[in-house]
Amino acid sequence: MKAGRRPIKNLRWWLIGVVMIGTSLNYLTRSTLGVAAPTVLADLGIGEREYGWITGAFQLGIMLQPVAGYLLDTIGLRMGLAIFASAWAVITMAHGLATGWMSLMGLRAALGFAEGTAHPGGLKVVAEWFPARERGFASGIYNVGASFGSMLAPPLVAGAILWWNWRAAFVVVGILAGLWVVLWLFTYRSVETHQRLSEEERALIATGREAHLAVGPRRSIPTLLRQRNLWGIVLPRFLADPTWGTLTFWLPLYLVTARGFDLAQIAMFAWLPFVAADFGCMAGPAMAAWLRRRGVGLINARRGAFTIGALLMTCMIFVGSVESPYAAIALLSLGGFAHQMLSVTCITLATDLFPQNEIGTVAGIGGTFANLGVLLFSVAIGTLVTTIGYEPFFVALSMLDLLAAVVLWTVVKPPAVAPEPQGQDVAA
Repeated sequence: MKAGRRPIKNLRWWLIGVVMIGTSLNYLTRSTLGVAAPTVLADLGIGEREYGWITGAFQLGIMLQPVAGYLLDTIGLRMGLAIFASAWAVITMAHGLATGWMSLMGLRAALGFAEGTAHPGGLKVVAEWFPARERGFASGIYNVGASFGSMLAPPLVAGAILWWNWRAAFVVVGILAGLWVVLWLFTYRSVETHQRLSEEERALIATGREAHLAVGPRRSIPTLLRQRNLWGIVLPRFLADPTWGTLTFWLPLYLVTARGFDLAQIAMFAWLPFVAADFGCMAGPAMAAWLRRRGVGLINARRGAFTIGALLMTCMIFVGSVESPYAAIALLSLGGFAHQMLSVTCITLATDLFPQNEIGTVAGIGGTFANLGVLLFSVAIGTLVTTIGYEPFFVALSMLDLLAAVVLWTVVKPPAVAPEPQGQDVAA
């Protein structure tokens, strides 16, 4: 450590806070179109069928996450995330230049690829900077960013539209994303090279890692695809993530077309499910930690927390059938809480089952399948909502998560040598 560079106490928690801010801006930029959709579609003469393809294009782009994750594993987190975050900031601002559904679809595809580094990057920070006993809580913190960014979108974007226009809304959020790149480059270094990391904290991180996850020869993507535990993670994400896609891309349009909300009401209420989701990000690790304190193994504790979230997701069955729009918002909020509770638990499993130098690739493969689920569900909504309505889709969301829980319990195989974290649990 260079002279004059005093260590920062608990540096790892400050850095995960920076990651959380980046995740917030990632989800703010991707959620901007969902909030602006009623205005954009009316201004550009785009129908719901075309909007389904536009949202699908984003999912196709983000399904290239294995490529993005592999690049992060190869060139490193600091420069990798800086490059991709700069790209998503520029592409977001370029949305303001769209003239029709085709140009909008192309921009969404490009944005999806650029933004596909968010979860692989966040998980790599968690795997590299946190001992096993803290990884669940750290994952929950950075995943709060996903909910917070989506929560911030309705008031910020609606306010920009009311004050200026929908094109200006994309420019505003793109500038915010660009500012984060500067913060990231200023603060982030690896555990081995960070000058503000104390030797005590460096030792805490090193001793808290499981021996069976030590960095070794990196396996190729085809080799990883033959791993049972990989499929135990990616299939539940494929089944569960359509909930998040529905909240992000379709909630404002649903509130307008099915519940009669105007733009001001969207700004007032559409962010509530994402506030509830923030609490879900913390509830998942807290539930896993509670189970751990009662003697449940780490992998089973995560599966237990996922299952509880899946049971809570059954509330989504009633969203389309309740008469009160405010009751529907309440049910959607409970769904947001439940989804993030199970989602952050499933995402964190990658850090328990795979070495650090494979986390980006594994998370990328998981992201591909998660977004494939969102793509198929979004295209189905866009194609069928005008004929069958939204209600069947809300019923399907609740059932998919229960099926995901079954897959998690039957496919994932705990490591032969169970991880025993050092010290007292903070949160699993």
